[in-house]
Amino acid sequence: MPWSTPFDEPIAMRGGRKLPTLQQAADYIMKLPHDVQQQERWQTAVENLINAAETGGGWLMFARIGMMRALNGDGHGPSSV
Repeated sequence: MPWSTPFDEPIAMRGGRKLPTLQQAADYIMKLPHDVQQQERWQTAVENLINAAETGGGWLMFARIGMMRALNGDGHGPSSV
């Protein structure tokens, strides 16, 4: 499935920003500081995004859940980038 594939529901972030596609979620992660990207929650989100892009199906839902968990799980959530 292409990286431009939208999530069933965009990931809403503080400040009104949304991440509607796999690509935009991946781009968000790539803008985080390297040490933050290496945290387990962000690595899990990346793995799920890749699986969704390569496999599709239920992985799209797991990718969205992984992103939401990563965003809400630490001090480097939606408002810091």
